[in-house]
Amino acid sequence: MDVKSGEAFDLREVGSHFEIAGDFVSAEPFGGGHINDTFRATYRVGGKERRFVHQRINHRVFKDPAALMENVGRIVGHLRRKLAGEPDFERRAPALVPAKDGALFHRDAEGNYWRTFVAIERARTHEIVESPRQAFEAAKAFGRFQRLVTDLPAPRLRDTIPDFHNTPKRFADFEAAVKRDAAGRAKSVGREIEFAMRRQAIAGVLEDLKRRGDMPERITHNDTKFNNVVIDDATGEALCVIDLDTVMPGLALHDFGDMVRTTTSPAAEDERDLSKVELRLPMFEALVQGYLASAGDLLNEAERLNLAFAGKLITFETGLRFLADHLNGDVYFKVRREGHNLDRARTQFKLVESIERQEGELTRLVEARAASLTRR
Repeated sequence: MDVKSGEAFDLREVGSHFEIAGDFVSAEPFGGGHINDTFRATYRVGGKERRFVHQRINHRVFKDPAALMENVGRIVGHLRRKLAGEPDFERRAPALVPAKDGALFHRDAEGNYWRTFVAIERARTHEIVESPRQAFEAAKAFGRFQRLVTDLPAPRLRDTIPDFHNTPKRFADFEAAVKRDAAGRAKSVGREIEFAMRRQAIAGVLEDLKRRGDMPERITHNDTKFNNVVIDDATGEALCVIDLDTVMPGLALHDFGDMVRTTTSPAAEDERDLSKVELRLPMFEALVQGYLASAGDLLNEAERLNLAFAGKLITFETGLRFLADHLNGDVYFKVRREGHNLDRARTQFKLVESIERQEGELTRLVEARAASLTRR
């Protein structure tokens, strides 16, 4: 994976290509994303310091950065038009800074694609959810996002990563990685491979519902990790969602499932001590409440009935992806240590087991909340 630190790039030079009316002061790595390289830069503008986010788009993962930025530009513009006039508007809608040539991105001499956002001040993202209140706020924010973009004018958004949440396709890719064994690691992960093979039957459930017409295609975020929600420092309110690279046509339950995966366990995504990995019922209940509060009447019956299942499926799918990348030699996700992707895969699979043990209770929680919604 193409991983670089801030020293590998001239951030002053990068910023000079964007419409920033100020002087560059400094820049530092920002966030903990697996794919892109992100830096928060400080500029002196009109005697005051302002912060911006410079981000290098990983064009090995996103094969068509121009199409990606077309999507992002359309989404950001739509959100800002719909939210204009709301209190604290500038912190509730991401703002792109155009390049000096009028484009939404700048391509440097080495072929890197860069974009710039205005930093959202007095707020931050969190890696691990700390309370049911935070889970509620995150789910409400992602549900609100789905609602805001449901009327995005045509044409259909581009598929920035085709089949991103197509779990049967992910399973097939995993099987191919096992067979190919490019890094010679398959023998050492037999237990994880067996775990995945025993659950092959669940891979096609949502795709089958979509194929039958029971689950509609929607515009979805497709990467609803808790650290893609910006939380107000003072109030704890979720202001907006970020990381819009994978916003494209998908299923609403893909988004809810990834929220379950990333907010219900107290453990980090790459936790080595698997005893810390478990689904916490209060967090799950808060997600259901927050999501249905903002998107509940957007969903049809099949979507509501499968909310609990979606968490298991997307957690399983993500585990497949981490394990496949480990088998392929760590060519997709950024890794920071030997066996990093394997640690990630084991964490996902342990969470799948925790979800399976509590599946009955999760289903009852969803049914009770959905029923209260329909009685209103």
